[in-house]
Amino acid sequence: MEDNSGQSDAVNGGGHFSGAPLSPWKRSRERFLANRPGVIAGIFVLLMLGACLCAPWIAPFPFEAQDLALGPAGPSREHWLGTDTLGRDVFSRLLYGGSVSLQVGLIATVVSCVIGVVYGMLSGYVGGVRDSVLMRIVDVLYALPFTLFVILLTVVFGQEMWLIYVAIGAISWLTMARIVRNQVRELRTQGFVEASICMGQSTTKIMWRHLFPNILGTVIVYATLTVPGVMLLEAFISFLGLGVKPPMTSWGLMIKEGADAMADYPWLLLFPGLFFAGTLFALNLFGDALRDAFDPKKA
Repeated sequence: MEDNSGQSDAVNGGGHFSGAPLSPWKRSRERFLANRPGVIAGIFVLLMLGACLCAPWIAPFPFEAQDLALGPAGPSREHWLGTDTLGRDVFSRLLYGGSVSLQVGLIATVVSCVIGVVYGMLSGYVGGVRDSVLMRIVDVLYALPFTLFVILLTVVFGQEMWLIYVAIGAISWLTMARIVRNQVRELRTQGFVEASICMGQSTTKIMWRHLFPNILGTVIVYATLTVPGVMLLEAFISFLGLGVKPPMTSWGLMIKEGADAMADYPWLLLFPGLFFAGTLFALNLFGDALRDAFDPKKA
């Protein structure tokens, strides 16, 4: 009797063969969805981002609302996470502050990734003297004092939120460029790249169709690790008076303010710290899951 089990297993409910080769993006999606911690972390990050961006509509209290008579009070039915020294609702400020921190982290990371990936791929692919010159430029930029760079931008262009994105993104791409350059240098000698060169494909096509997909996992992982670093950097420049200005706030600034009052009002540090740490942990899990999903070495 003819065995049709193999055929029946290969055909799914929609009449398609499950054994048919999948595109790299579909394989990556399936591997990512199979990583439950990564999926949960991604959902958490999206929910946190959505809640912070919707703060004007879902926050229990207006951002500027304060009650000096109430002052700093612990968590209660009316103020779930307590109030700060000016009687402002901590939960509401966490939502508003999170929108600033996450926007700075995401936008500055995108800027740094675009610059770093393009610069690093070009440097690693051309090689030789041009590669050395491009990397020496990176070394020179590393030597520039970041604080002085931000101060100069503030003096020249004024103190605007978009300036924070530009300033942080313009300096955070240096490490990304080095990582991408090293990856491309290794891939440059692989057979599939040499074959593409022999076939007469353009440099742009080789870099974006053959090299970029093989470094995408590394770029995504480093990008997810860059976001928390950028958020911490934003907190530092806000502490210097060059970033977020009161009454606006961010998670980093709230942590700094909470640290100053930690002995008397511990909830002012505890809750911003938990929000910040939880988001960073979720970003790391999400990045690890994406790295595994986009790894071209996996079948």
